[in-house]
Amino acid sequence: MDLKLLLVDDHPMVRDGLRARLAGVAGFCVVAEAGDPQSALVELDRHRPEMVIMDVALRGESGIELTRQLLARQADLRVLVLSMYDNPGYVSEAQRAGARAYVLKDSPAEAIIEALRTVAGGGEVWPNPISSGDAPHLTTREREVLGLLAEGLSSRQIGARLGMGARTVETHRLHLRRKLNLDTPAALLRYAIDGGWR
Repeated sequence: MDLKLLLVDDHPMVRDGLRARLAGVAGFCVVAEAGDPQSALVELDRHRPEMVIMDVALRGESGIELTRQLLARQADLRVLVLSMYDNPGYVSEAQRAGARAYVLKDSPAEAIIEALRTVAGGGEVWPNPISSGDAPHLTTREREVLGLLAEGLSSRQIGARLGMGARTVETHRLHLRRKLNLDTPAALLRYAIDGGWR
């Protein structure tokens, strides 16, 4: 019995490519597709798929937020996030939302199919976390701030530890988010913890 798949991506060509590639893969059947969150919710209720391939960036809403909504309606749903963003913040957000995998769109087709099979078998697929040795473009001070963030310190506490004002620490945090392509303070904190900066 093939697993029923729902494709969610706001680019029709991406959906067409995925559907064509999966057509010859045993064990999977694309039963529906959606280009926006509302359509995805309708198709979920209509077809009750077992798995969803979810684009991380949809028009009008995050695919990660939509993942939460889909899982709230169907708790046993398995979601694979397919993204063009190699961003540890997005990976962490997808994990917290309940997704089972995060795969880059430029991955070989075989890697995407292998990830689907892993998730279908009850496993998970995540990129290796970026460690403290993998960010040479950060200054020494930025690395210090990341380490103290990972310890759970506030900007005021970090400033006291490093001999600077809380506002200066906030500036460092903003620069870190820009350098690391992280959208929110929470994503920066998760990056600090997951990356082993403590």
